[in-house]
Amino acid sequence: MAEKPSLPKGTRDLSPVEMSRRGYMFSVIRDAFSRYGFMQIETPSFENLSTLMGKYGEEGDRLIFKILNSGDYLSKAPQDMLESKDSLHLTRHISEKALRYDLTVPFARYVVQHQNEITFPFKRYQMQPVWRADRPQKGRYREFYQCDADVVGSRSLWQEVELVQLYDEVFTRLGLPVSIKINNRKILSGLAEVTGQADLLVDMTVALDKLDKIGEEAVVAEMKERGLTDHSIEVIRPFMQVKNEEDMWSLLDKTMKDSEVGRKGIEELRFIFDKVRGVGLRTAILELDLTLARGLNYYTGAIFEVKAHGVQIGSIGGGGRYDDLTGIFGMKNMSGVGISFGLDRIYLALEELNLFAGNVDEGTAILFANMGENEALYSVKAIKELRDAGIKAEMYPDAVKLGRQMDYANKKSIPYVAIAGSTEVEKGVFTLKNMNEGTQSEVKIAEVLELLKK
Repeated sequence: MAEKPSLPKGTRDLSPVEMSRRGYMFSVIRDAFSRYGFMQIETPSFENLSTLMGKYGEEGDRLIFKILNSGDYLSKAPQDMLESKDSLHLTRHISEKALRYDLTVPFARYVVQHQNEITFPFKRYQMQPVWRADRPQKGRYREFYQCDADVVGSRSLWQEVELVQLYDEVFTRLGLPVSIKINNRKILSGLAEVTGQADLLVDMTVALDKLDKIGEEAVVAEMKERGLTDHSIEVIRPFMQVKNEEDMWSLLDKTMKDSEVGRKGIEELRFIFDKVRGVGLRTAILELDLTLARGLNYYTGAIFEVKAHGVQIGSIGGGGRYDDLTGIFGMKNMSGVGISFGLDRIYLALEELNLFAGNVDEGTAILFANMGENEALYSVKAIKELRDAGIKAEMYPDAVKLGRQMDYANKKSIPYVAIAGSTEVEKGVFTLKNMNEGTQSEVKIAEVLELLKK
């Protein structure tokens, strides 16, 4: 007996309805990107492992899917590593490439390699799949799409203001209510500085970023495990407890008075908040979140995260400024800022809140029954006329019993069936059956076209 096929964990097949809905989402996001002046590029699905490693922090590096070298990949591996099963150090000997973890690092690599062909500031967008060896759960897959918009070559904070507007634009058009949370990496650096443990910045932010998931006390316990002192934790704790925005600004001013980098972060945040609120947002709510860290090493300024209202699904978007990213590839002083839309989580949120518009799921508008060779030719000519007018039409491929063809239309939720036997062909008409109402009438193709256009 043949083995029943299955999918790898963290992946899934997508049905025609799901693809139709995703196509609608892609079109909304792509249109917004284009109208904001971003231009599309694509990069390979896999990169050199050296390009990706060390760019996402310790936790991110563990989630990168490595690709085994071609051929006898173990033949060049050191014998002592094979015997000791030292997988960490063995990896670089048996794997030279990896599936991309996100679109930002490949984009930075693209900028460095194509810098002489690019006009700066360079605004690009990408809509491609990425892969992470994460634990699968609701809204978290191992293969998923990201839709990114980035600007490199400008340090102007007006870029951050525009990216907040872009988030608001897309989620307003999708009808999804969201909050856009903002923090600044310089504030987190200042916080680590005033605790006296600046060297533990990454440890602090990795723990702090889990506040929504595990709660304050669990975050405190993890900070202690990572080496933060009781004094440091007492300095940090108010940032986990404050809720009111006015109190947050007061806490920042008080805590960062002796930190130059912290005060710079406050200045940048105030600029973004003041200008965004000066312009106004359609539906999104702008929130200051002092615990937002996103756990990635390359953010140096503003940090963004988007949460949907009414669903428990995690973040559906995020990003930030990464002044030092291209420097990793030898290109200094190239500031960048970008945001990402988590397409799969946005889909789940729209589905759970029943926010997909009815016309998004529309498939074939009319099925032409196949009553024989001559009748089929008559129908195909009519189908061509409808398709030329933008109507989704198809003919059942086989001249089988009419009941079977009707059953096909019902299963596909096709609202109309056009039937043409020899009598209809002679009269130049079709018998049009309304599958929802169960009624039928004799009509010419011009009348069918007029009806379906409505």
